[in-house]
Amino acid sequence: MTYGCIASMKVRPGSRDDVVAILLSAVDGLREAGCDLYVVGLSDGDDVTIWVTEVWRTKEHHDASLTLPEAKAAIGKAMPMLTGEFTKQELSVVGGLGL
Repeated sequence: MTYGCIASMKVRPGSRDDVVAILLSAVDGLREAGCDLYVVGLSDGDDVTIWVTEVWRTKEHHDASLTLPEAKAAIGKAMPMLTGEFTKQELSVVGGLGL
């Protein structure tokens, strides 16, 4: 079944735009890695939280993507700007617009 994930991360004050840029810089190879949807979102009333919504062909595709050199480099670059507060909800995606 198609795998989905909705996650949030908290950033250190003043770091949100830098982390968003890092997240978006990794988009190029995602489709080839098995990603069908990757959306980075921000709330107007919260300047320290970033939301990421992903849909992958399978959970295995998602997990494998985290081992790619580009992903590891992006994660390493972003980590010092994060507070360590994360949420994650895994989903079985059954359909929707844009998929």
